[in-house]
Amino acid sequence: MSFYQSIYKLLARPLRAIFRVQVVGSENLPQERGCILCANHTSLLDVLIISAGLNRQVRYMAKKELFKIPLLGPLITALGAYPINRGGADVTSIRKTIRLVEEGQLVGIFPQGTRCPGVDPRKTPVKHGAGMLAYHTKCDVVPVYIKTKNNKARFFRKTELLVGDVLSYESLNFEKGGIQEYKAATEKIFAAVCALDGKAVEDTEQA
Repeated sequence: MSFYQSIYKLLARPLRAIFRVQVVGSENLPQERGCILCANHTSLLDVLIISAGLNRQVRYMAKKELFKIPLLGPLITALGAYPINRGGADVTSIRKTIRLVEEGQLVGIFPQGTRCPGVDPRKTPVKHGAGMLAYHTKCDVVPVYIKTKNNKARFFRKTELLVGDVLSYESLNFEKGGIQEYKAATEKIFAAVCALDGKAVEDTEQA
């Protein structure tokens, strides 16, 4: 049993209880092949919620500063995270992400690029990284929506983890690649993420 499997076995159930996680559509998550998982981003807790709710390890890119913190750095490394320099193009991290997907692993990406608590995700801009990685890996993309009241994660507040139908590489309509195609593909992916919750706008307006 790997270190991650040991931690998952120990903490997944308590975390699901603490965040009252309800998973819908878990059958849509491929169990073997490499894929990119894209989700909305409201809190640092999102990583815990997704990891505890799904039965596959998700590999995340994390800002490099976290790996310099004593105890935390070695822990998140052991759990499968790896660093990225968010200040510019980090070719090493991008290549590692592509390699992980090609090896059959599940890589988690937040297309918004930053946390957007309390905001309807459909009103937030997205970066182009998810589309770029999908283009280079030629892999499928799994849309996931983290639904919480007012788009804010809280302990003991109901959290729905909605897993959508896989978006095939072909459906992203790539031709020659490039920033514009990457951005268009990311916008399509994130639209599929947001479409998993048809009441996002109404919920936000009523908050």
